[in-house]
Amino acid sequence: MPDWLEVIIRTLAAVVFLFLLTRLLGKRQISQLSFFEYITGITIGDLAASVSLDLDGKWYLGVISLTVWGAISLSIEYLQLGSKNARGIIDSSGTVLIKDGKILEDNLKKEKLTNEELLEQLRKKSVFRAAEVEFAVMEPNGEINVLLKKENLPLTPAMLGIKVAPEAEPQTVILDGVVIQEPLATIGKNMAWLNTELDKLGVSLDNVYIGQVDAYGGLYVDLYDDQIKVPEPQERAVLLANMKKCEADLEMYSLSTRDQQAKQMYGQCADQLNKVISSITPLLKR
Repeated sequence: MPDWLEVIIRTLAAVVFLFLLTRLLGKRQISQLSFFEYITGITIGDLAASVSLDLDGKWYLGVISLTVWGAISLSIEYLQLGSKNARGIIDSSGTVLIKDGKILEDNLKKEKLTNEELLEQLRKKSVFRAAEVEFAVMEPNGEINVLLKKENLPLTPAMLGIKVAPEAEPQTVILDGVVIQEPLATIGKNMAWLNTELDKLGVSLDNVYIGQVDAYGGLYVDLYDDQIKVPEPQERAVLLANMKKCEADLEMYSLSTRDQQAKQMYGQCADQLNKVISSITPLLKR
């Protein structure tokens, strides 16, 4: 067999074997790597290259070595799943770099991290002042996670005591100008509805690159022609305006009538409608 053909066959076999081995080891091997996973990845890659190119050696010895490394890595993963002490020894533990806004210089030196590198990692987390950080820790995979002080955290509905209903994921109904029927049926819509919404936006189906329907039934489209500006749907704004008009009308009826019973009825209805408007306004202004 010619050498070039043998290299091709060995390389293809190595690719297939590595693919099967990676699927067996799981997704951790392609995520942020721990120390052992880093060593394993380098070694397996080197062995696979040797199997492909070392024509003078016995190819099956390389396959045996790859299999042993895969078995060791798989055994280590099961050991980590079953033992906290093993996880601490193999992956080590997180290192606190900032506590109460104070940078811990000794821990930076321990992790061979300079202050410029720390500030760079903080900026990646949208943090530009170390004093704003309550707690920052370097994880075993090298990633730095940050918890801001309470006064620097962005406001959330929970902080304001507002309960927010869960929101369903958007459904992609158009890709490359082609309607995807399954997600359209999932949200209870049909082609007639989709064509009506496209007509409202003034765009044609063949010009739509991506079309998505959000949890509130609004259609968002991205067009092939980026020069065309798609108008924002106005249904929510119109609904909010009509509800406020109804509230104003009820208040006007309450003030203009001389019948006390009717005055009380209109006033109560206006108050109830005002509460409804206050509760749904955040949803309608999204």
